[in-house]
Amino acid sequence: MNRRIKILTLGLSFLLFSAFLTRDNDLYFEINKGIDIFGRVYKEVALNYVDQVNPQDFMISGIEGMLSSLDPYTNFIDAYEQKDIDIVTKGKYGGIGATVGLRENEITIVDLIEGYSAQRQGLRIGDVIEKIDSVEVNKDNYDRLSEFLKGDPGTSVKLLVKRAQVDDKLKFELVREEVEIKNITFYGFIPHEGNTAYVKLSSFTRSAGDELKNAIIELRKQKEIKNFILDLRGNPGGLLDAAIDVSEKFLEKGELVVSVMGRDSLSKKNYFAAEEPLINNIPVIVLIDGGTASASEIVSGALQDHDRALIIGENSFGKGLVQTVIPLSHNTSLKITTARYFTPSGRSIQKIDYSKSKVLEVGASINKANFLTDNKRVVFSAGGVTPDSVVVFRTDSPLMDQLLAQGMFFKYATNFYNSNPGNNFDKIKDDVLLKQFVTFLEQKGFDYSSKSDKLITQLIENSKEEPLDEKLVELLKKQKGNSSANINKEIEKYKIEFIGELRSELKARTNGRIGRLSESLKTDRQFLTAVSILNNNLHKQLLQNK
Repeated sequence: MNRRIKILTLGLSFLLFSAFLTRDNDLYFEINKGIDIFGRVYKEVALNYVDQVNPQDFMISGIEGMLSSLDPYTNFIDAYEQKDIDIVTKGKYGGIGATVGLRENEITIVDLIEGYSAQRQGLRIGDVIEKIDSVEVNKDNYDRLSEFLKGDPGTSVKLLVKRAQVDDKLKFELVREEVEIKNITFYGFIPHEGNTAYVKLSSFTRSAGDELKNAIIELRKQKEIKNFILDLRGNPGGLLDAAIDVSEKFLEKGELVVSVMGRDSLSKKNYFAAEEPLINNIPVIVLIDGGTASASEIVSGALQDHDRALIIGENSFGKGLVQTVIPLSHNTSLKITTARYFTPSGRSIQKIDYSKSKVLEVGASINKANFLTDNKRVVFSAGGVTPDSVVVFRTDSPLMDQLLAQGMFFKYATNFYNSNPGNNFDKIKDDVLLKQFVTFLEQKGFDYSSKSDKLITQLIENSKEEPLDEKLVELLKKQKGNSSANINKEIEKYKIEFIGELRSELKARTNGRIGRLSESLKTDRQFLTAVSILNNNLHKQLLQNK
């Protein structure tokens, strides 16, 4: 009898094993068949197409076409882009210490890193780069700037620069250095006389956790930390290990930080806090927005689920996917999505289901069960991390939106600083600053129409095809305001926001990114809301189950 049972068991095991073996054989057969067909097509076209085909470009087009059917985070990384991957994983690169961007189709310096050659040798925010070595740069080759500017430390690069208010072009010869990416842009006590520590974390390279630890140690040397604000707004994320390391600074040892699950549900892996927290038993607030993504969402989701922090701001980006970089031949790599991650409560905050090309609404989930924090507060899946307290950062001013979109604050600060390099901008009164800004807009020919003016203009235009009473048309024309009046009226209405933006940009010209950030906090709605909650002892109350 026992022998018969053993035979049946062995038979069943063989059948199950055979099923897996057959399935794997089918998969590998399909893969090999696909490789054969792809290779034949590539070879035949490269050799026999009527026009000459560049084999490398054709191959990359084929790879990118194949990957385009997946999510946007699965990418082929060629030799040029490999350096950008190294920056994320190693946290350093060979360069001049400047950040560039497109402003009116010109390659413009938008930020300088303190202490590196670009800043030391006199480049300024707002300078326009026209040539790098012998290459003229513009919007057409903007995507290759990294290739032109970055290189081995010790090598030199020549720049031809156009500067506002300076007639002649400026020539710079800069030596590339090993630039270390700082994950923490700024930290300090704000307000300075208080005990609320503020840390702006901008990325998650390998050193993020150590930088946060050192910042906390330095702050404690100054005075006691009674409250803590972690700013993750605009942080696009980075390494999973770095997110876990940062989370450990706040969570109790042994608490779950994040779970990662690949294609096979049996491959689920849990990551727990492995050290005692540095910030313990004091209120913590995390600021997030639509630019808070990936590793930033892991941190904010973990702190929210364990009720360790109050989340303030706007819904985060909603990237609940994990990528792995697989090295390939010829200094290329494949960055591929290999898993999904889940917060401690079990929720996925992924916003888009790429397999169905569907945007998931907040609260949507395959798992219909409620997601609860440690204090039994309801939290939501999909659509990013939902703040505990929603505070919109954006102004209600259409004029402000237009000026920001056209870079007018940036241009004004660049122009004003280059015209008055020795000025103490802090001593300029608000009204004087606003008046000078309006004059600058008039000189630039900036035209602004209010919402009502746009409607009136549309009615007047329509009257040419659909005749209106002439008296009504004349009345509409009289009601329509002029651009300068509209600008002055709206600036007066949103005076605090305009002053804040102007002073932040001017501060950036004299104190770099630290100056811009510290100045902007003075009128930052989300930050000021966080400070108000802490000052009024509402933090604990808001984290309790209602």
